[in-house]
Order: sequence, then structure tokens, then C-alpha cells
Amino acid sequence: MKKVVIATAAVLSMSVIAVPAFADVKKGEKIDAKAEFDKHCVACHPKGGNIINPKKGLGKKDLAANGVKTEKDIVAKMRNPGPGMTKFDAKAVPDAEAHAIAKYILATYK
Repeated sequence: MKKVVIATAAVLSMSVIAVPAFADVKKGEKIDAKAEFDKHCVACHPKGGNIINPKKGLGKKDLAANGVKTEKDIVAKMRNPGPGMTKFDAKAVPDAEAHAIAKYILATYK
């Protein structure tokens, strides 16, 4: 009986470790902003560029040229983008994750 309990505990602990970093984030959990960026944004914005419209990259100058200067501005663009960008509503990217992505963009792409 003791061996069964130990084996069960070992299997359960391994299943917790196997959860990917970008799994749905529960309230109070730390958000891995890079993983969220990679999950939602990197396909069109590799290395902070823009494969659809090179003038709309994520560098500070490109963002400013397009009226985007703050974390709030980035989240607003995610929620209501222009032509060519996927719309990420709060169901697709919850507010906490959207703000984490915005902070990541501002800190990473200068």
C-alpha cells in the first residue's frame, strides 16, 4: 500500500511540473510576459519588427510614430487594432496578460 501512495504522489508531482509556462494564468499567479508575447505576438512581430507593415514595428520610434507611447496605448491597440492585425479581446488575452505583454514590449524593444 505504501508503494502505491508513493508512486501516485510521484506521478502527480510530475504532472504539475509538465504544465507549460504559457498555460492559462490563474488569478494571483505570476505572468510570464515573454511566453505570452511569444504565444500571441511573435508570429507577426519577430524581434520587435512587423512582417505585415514594417513601419509598425515595436521599437520606441515606430510606436511613437503611430501614436503609441504607453502601456495603456499598447493594450488599446491589441483590443482595437488597425487593418492587418489580429484583434485580441479580453477573452483571448485577459487584461493582466495584455498589460504584461505591453510592459514586456516597452522594456524589450527600445
